Amino acid sequence: MTTRVPTVVLDSFALLAFFQDEPGAEWIGQLFQQAESGEVRLATTVINVGEVAYRTIRRFDVPRAQLLLARLAEYPVVVHDVDRSLALAAALVNGSHALAFADCLVVALAQRLEAAVLTGDPEFAQVESLVSVEWLPRKAAGHSP
Repeated sequence: MTTRVPTVVLDSFALLAFFQDEPGAEWIGQLFQQAESGEVRLATTVINVGEVAYRTIRRFDVPRAQLLLARLAEYPVVVHDVDRSLALAAALVNGSHALAFADCLVVALAQRLEAAVLTGDPEFAQVESLVSVEWLPRKAAGHSP
């Protein structure tokens, strides 16, 4: 019998925490190492990658976002496209929870993959009955992932 490798879905909060060296960055770096050795699988959606890009552009600039995206491609994170069934699963989450649609996609992907969500975004507290949430530490006031 083989042991199932756990899967963790990273939201934009987690990805930005890593790339901006915010609280939890070291933990995420360790997850990347574990993923490289096959101890864990990491995933996100293409929409969350887009969110990381636009937030980086707003905070810094386009070249910094391009560099971040190139670096992300070097890490063992499977980026899932959003197909019709994932979009509709996210719509079900969004219909009953006041959560940004990109976050609903993370929840829907975690449900699909039977995975935990890694985030520091307090909005995810309302979906802990739907998916397992692993919490990153939050930066002091003013954090905007």
